[in-house]
Formats: sequence, C-alpha cells, structure tokens
Amino acid sequence: MENEDEKPITEPLLVVESPPWSRSTKVIVTVTALLLLALVAYRFESVLYQFVIAAILAYLLNPFIVMLDRRTSLKRVHAILLVYLGLAVVVIGGVVIIGMAAFQQSQRLIQDVPALITGITAVIRSTITNLKPIAIAGLEFDPRTLDWGLIQNQLLGLVEPTLGRSGQIVGSVATATLRLLGNIFFIFVISIYFAADLPRLSTHVGDIATAPGYRQDAERIMREFGHTWNAYLRGQVALALLIFFVVWIGLSILGVQNALALGLLAGLLEFIPVIGPIISTAAATTVAFFQPGTIFDLANWQYALIVLGFMILVQQLENNILVPRIVGEALDLNPIVVMIAVLMGGSIAGILGMILAAPVMASLKLVGGYAWRKLFDLPPFPKPETVSGPSPASVLIQRSREIVTDLTKLEPPKK
Repeated sequence: MENEDEKPITEPLLVVESPPWSRSTKVIVTVTALLLLALVAYRFESVLYQFVIAAILAYLLNPFIVMLDRRTSLKRVHAILLVYLGLAVVVIGGVVIIGMAAFQQSQRLIQDVPALITGITAVIRSTITNLKPIAIAGLEFDPRTLDWGLIQNQLLGLVEPTLGRSGQIVGSVATATLRLLGNIFFIFVISIYFAADLPRLSTHVGDIATAPGYRQDAERIMREFGHTWNAYLRGQVALALLIFFVVWIGLSILGVQNALALGLLAGLLEFIPVIGPIISTAAATTVAFFQPGTIFDLANWQYALIVLGFMILVQQLENNILVPRIVGEALDLNPIVVMIAVLMGGSIAGILGMILAAPVMASLKLVGGYAWRKLFDLPPFPKPETVSGPSPASVLIQRSREIVTDLTKLEPPKK
C-alpha cells in the first residue's frame, strides 16, 4: 500500500527539438496534399462551384458593405445583412419579372415552330427554283424535283412529339427552378460568411509568410490579385447589364421576336470572353432569319443581315469604347491566350471555368512572373507599386460638395 504522504518525484522533462523535414519528405507531402485536393475538388465539384460563386458574390458586394460601414452608424455585420437583403429582393423581383416574360416568349416561340418550319422550306424552295441540275461523278441531281411538301410534313412530324410533351418540359423546368432556388439560398448563406471574413483575408495570407521580407511580397501580390479580380468581375457585371439593355432595346426596335430573351442571353454570355459575344450574335441572327414577319417586308436574309450588322456594331463599340474604360488593362493578356484559357477552363470546369478562365490566367501570370524573377535573383516586381488616385466618380462628388458649400456661404444681395 502506497504511503499517501509520500509525494511523487518530478523530474524535468527533456525537451527535444523537432527535426526538420528533408527535401524528399517535403516533396512527398506536397504532392500528396495536391492529389488529395484534386480528388476532393473532383468528388465535390458541384459544392465547390457554389463556394466559388459565393466568394465571388461576397467580393462584388464588398464595396457597398464598406460604404455603409464607413458612412453610417451601422456595424459591418448589420451592413452585410442589409446589402444581402436588398440583393435578395432585387434577385427575387428580377427572376419573377424576367421569368414571366421569358415564359410567355418561350410559349410563343414553341407555338411558332410549325410556322418557322413552313417558312424555312418555303425559303429553300424559292431559292432553288432557278438552280440548274447538278452533275456529280456522272450522276445528275435536280433539286427542283424534290417533294418539299413531304419534307415539310416529315419535319413537322419530328417536332410535334416534342411540342406534345411541353407540359412535361414545363414541369421539369419548375423542378429545376426549385433546385436552383435552394442552391441560391445556400450560396447566399456561405457568401455572408465570406463577406464577414473578407477584411481579414490579406492579414491571414501575410501571417503565413512569416519569413523576413516575404510578408511584404505576399501583401503586394494580394493587392495585385485584388486589382485584377476587382477590375474584371465588377467590370464584367457592368458590361453584362449594359449589353443586356442595349441588345434588348435595339432588337425590340428592329422588331426581332424574343428580344428580351436574346438580350438576357447576350448579357449572360458577356461573362465568357471572345466566344460569348459570337454565340449571342449567331443566336440573334438565326432568330431574325427564320422569323415569319419582318419590318418593311424585307426578305429574311436582308433582315438577318441588318440584325447581324447591329450585333457587330454593338460588339465593336463594346471592345473599342466600353471595355478599355470599364475593365481597362487589368488582365493584360493576349486575346489568343484568353481564348485558349476559355477553352481549357470549359473542358475542366464547364461554364464556371469559362467565366473565370481570364482572371485565373492573369493571376497565374502574376505568380509565374514573381517566381521567374526570384529564380534569377531579379527584383520580385518589375515596377514599383503606385497608389491609385480617387476615382472620377468620387472626384465629381467631392467637387459637387465643394460647389454647394461655396454657394451656401454666399451672402444674399442687399435690397
């Protein structure tokens, strides 16, 4: 039996310093971590999309949150909730209004499909009326002898079963809409957490780089990242809204059917560089070519050329006037590089990969340039960092305030 009065003998613990990892161990751990990260990204691809969209949304809304936090008595948490509540109202209202209009125009388009097929066959028949027989390898083929009435009936027979399942299509669209609303709610919740932690992001990255001198480099790279993504994402949002309204109003004036849906398509495709505008132009031209009625009773091919010219004019104004002023030189990438990045991003991550291909490529260019200069003992950044001045909007607001203040100080004229 132990003596309770006897105290245990305590000896000082021998502190052994943790041995450093060898280069091979570091390589194995790094490669294993990257493989696990790639496996997780592949397995939970849909969830990762929602996290990426939530982070982008938080970044886009951060200026409004900062403005409310600085210029009002609201705390940042309350400003975040207020901004996201306002965005939810706008999104729900926009979905209801645009959804109802798009649904009506889609119904009209479905009803016009037989007329479109009839018009297509009539255009082809009138086009080949004056053609001569074609001789190929000794065989003569006369396209005028084709029974276009039979071809038209066969095309209608192919389309009618699809039109008969329009109710099922509407039901599947409703189910997909409910699923989309659930995803939007999840994105909003995650984005709120991202927005709350966004001011500490640069500090977290700087804390990782604890070696002398690297903290400044890390903070500089984060600022460069912020400039690139800020100019691209917010600029693309502004361009998408502007192109949506311009295409919608322009096609409505030209009398193109489904102008609202085509304008919405052009605005959404604005997020896909190079390829998106080409697709929206082709869609508008195709709808105009097969439209039953045209303005001024023009031929369909003439009407389609007018719509094509309008879409090309919009894209030229955008590329030469809007993009340099809204997006600027934030990406600094060759158009061929952007196109290759879009194709690679689409093959890796679908639509989201195509949308984020350009800023991701610009970010990789920034990191790659930094690593290249460090490998050859060159200055890590080619140019010294410049402090950007106030925006033209803030200068205009400040100048207006000064004018109003000067006017209030003027004494009224004596009688």
